[in-house]
Amino acid sequence: MRITRATSLHADGGWRAFSFLKLETDAGLTGWAEYTQGLWSPALPAVIEALAARVIGRDPRSFAAIAGDLHAQVRFAPGGLNAQAIAAIENACVDIAAKAAGVPVARLFGGPYRETLPLYWSHCGSFRARDGEYFERVLGTPRLETLDDMKRLGEEAVARGFRAAKTNPIAFGPQGAVLLNPGFAPGTDPARTVDAATLSAVAAQLEAFRGGTGPDFAILLDANFGCTPEGFVRMAEQVAPFDLRWFEADVHGPAALADLRGRIAMPLASLETIYGRAGYQPHLAARAVDVAIVDVPWNGIAEALRIAALAETHQVNVAPHNFYGPLADLMTAHFCAAAPNCEIMEIEADDVPWKADLLTAAPVIADGRFHLPEAPGWGADVNEDAVAEHPWTRV
Repeated sequence: MRITRATSLHADGGWRAFSFLKLETDAGLTGWAEYTQGLWSPALPAVIEALAARVIGRDPRSFAAIAGDLHAQVRFAPGGLNAQAIAAIENACVDIAAKAAGVPVARLFGGPYRETLPLYWSHCGSFRARDGEYFERVLGTPRLETLDDMKRLGEEAVARGFRAAKTNPIAFGPQGAVLLNPGFAPGTDPARTVDAATLSAVAAQLEAFRGGTGPDFAILLDANFGCTPEGFVRMAEQVAPFDLRWFEADVHGPAALADLRGRIAMPLASLETIYGRAGYQPHLAARAVDVAIVDVPWNGIAEALRIAALAETHQVNVAPHNFYGPLADLMTAHFCAAAPNCEIMEIEADDVPWKADLLTAAPVIADGRFHLPEAPGWGADVNEDAVAEHPWTRV
């Protein structure tokens, strides 16, 4: 079996593109992977095209050798676009290898350890606050404008069967809801400072949310790169009364992250922007996190599982970074099923109504759990007709 062609397709994901890599073979098997061309990776499709050209004629079942050769070729510039491009190629090869073996991907890696996966609702309220008009018009969701709306959102999460949800800092005021992202453009604050008004706003947000969810619901707060470590400490102190399952923060530097973990009174999750075992090792050795976040589309599922195994030797659980589209949900589910130390799966519960249509078989999600598909490969292919009906037309 040999790879004969590599192409990308891009579907409308509302506020972002759903991007898919398709690998075709001379044996009639096709492999799929999802990747993301976000603001941080606008040139990723071009990098994938360039690297995929180097694997034409290779046997996709040798996905480890293919990924190893590609990483060796880009060793002068590891991480970033190169790592994400190689991961997309590897993930599509893994899909083919599992289909050729007639097994689901998780079984290709010795799993599954579990066949239903606990979920948490990611960005709960965050994008409703940022893109309220779009959510109201296209998704039919009510606007998030007041603290009472935040309480009702907590009630909605429970009613939809979730037992956990993650939100980002949101301030509610006369102008409605404002998503607080001082670490990201636009509106970047280079110093990433946090003031008393912001801290009070986040506390009020979580108080309202907890009022809707009740005491037994797991709340996670993700502050991303929004503060310096000192700011994260102040924020964690402010939200401590709301019994968070974890506080998520991004800090580049094992010592700084370990110091942050030692100064807050709740579990710390991080590392979603780190690549490969070599990137994770110093953070794990420094005891910098309680939960290591691992991105399957960015690392490739084989390397993601090696990272999980490395974390397990440090007595650290993992959780996936998964704010993507429908195929990435399947890819992430197989990672969660094949990693014994996976704690919980992230998923976007607010999404475009045609998301499931983009797959040849819709995933089963019930009672706050994702049911691992039993079909070979990821469990479904990309529905190319549906992608054509919902093309991504923005640059």
